[in-house]
Amino acid sequence: MSGFLAGLCVAILPLLAAGFWLGRRTARPESQGDLGTPVEHATFQTLHTASLAAPPLREGLTEETARRSARTLRSLLGTDALCLTDDKDVLVWDGVGGHHRAEVRERLAGPLETGRGEAFRLDCDAPDCPVRWAVVAPLTVDDRVHGALVACAPRESAVLVRAAGEVARWVSVQLELADLDQSRTRLIEAEIKALRAQISPHFIFNSLAVIASFVRTDPERARELLLEFADFTRYSFRRHGDFTTLADELHAIDHYLALVRARFGDRLSVTLQIAPEVLPVALPFLCLQPLVENAVKHGLEGKADTCRIQITAQDAGAEALVVIEDDGAGMDPGLLRRILAGEVSPSGGIGLSNVDDRLRQVYGDDYGLVIETAVGAGMKITARLPKYQPGVHSAGRLTEV
Repeated sequence: MSGFLAGLCVAILPLLAAGFWLGRRTARPESQGDLGTPVEHATFQTLHTASLAAPPLREGLTEETARRSARTLRSLLGTDALCLTDDKDVLVWDGVGGHHRAEVRERLAGPLETGRGEAFRLDCDAPDCPVRWAVVAPLTVDDRVHGALVACAPRESAVLVRAAGEVARWVSVQLELADLDQSRTRLIEAEIKALRAQISPHFIFNSLAVIASFVRTDPERARELLLEFADFTRYSFRRHGDFTTLADELHAIDHYLALVRARFGDRLSVTLQIAPEVLPVALPFLCLQPLVENAVKHGLEGKADTCRIQITAQDAGAEALVVIEDDGAGMDPGLLRRILAGEVSPSGGIGLSNVDDRLRQVYGDDYGLVIETAVGAGMKITARLPKYQPGVHSAGRLTEV
């Protein structure tokens, strides 16, 4: 869907360029330098101006984002005044003729209800007022009218009507992308809540049982394990931030493994090889711990001897490469594909598909989990984490629940 919207943006821009050139035909000419013909110059100016308006619009339609984008949009159209509205009121008025604000607000009902643009004459007794006509172009997201772009000019103009409609379509695309971003954020938040709900109750009960078994025989050991359990649950159920650092995630994994070792003793052998330079890398919260839990579960399943798990985190240029490998029971590759596709539910705890989905949502489809496995051959899970990704940053080290 986002690819289609990006393509639509590219298709609209040439039309915006033509509208910009014609709308600004009375403006003071600028030096064109080496930009070529007037149309080529207008295209460059349009692309540059549109790039300035896009970032605030990608945050949604609010009074603040309207204020930050209105002047740029007015420059794009070359009009004397421009206002942006939501479905109830005028959010911002940029340019001259602000006394027409109430009149424009009253005339919005029709376009907002029908979703069709409209041009009308402004009633004005001020002889020096330069705006006499207004063009209303609705802003729509998913076929729902969210507001309007209103361009005001000295006279009626078919060129302005067309240009305002094209700019409104471009703004609508930015708002739809913002809506998709917000939907993705809500989905990630919902999945984090699901992760917390899915933290294995068996692990919690078993951990408490192990702690209880040491209370009389080794009180100091029981105290240490209780602190490990408290730190692990505090991290797992923290209330802020969708992202964490690799250092914090590994710290939580260490608490988790301490509790598992207390239960299984020498049956579990874990080796860690962590490059210090990748510790600050930000990643989705509760992203690696489920993979380690999966390795423990499948590594110990059906085995009487030692389960060996190796966790490595390496510097790979622009990425951090995290590998979690066990020598356990492994899995049928066909079954694994069905689990990752959501066709089969995991047998318990937090599923690999949840982690795979979140990595793809945050970084793109090229960053899903790479899993190598076969029945009886263990499992090797590789996660690639970009060191720098827009919007991905840790909320800071956890200090309280």
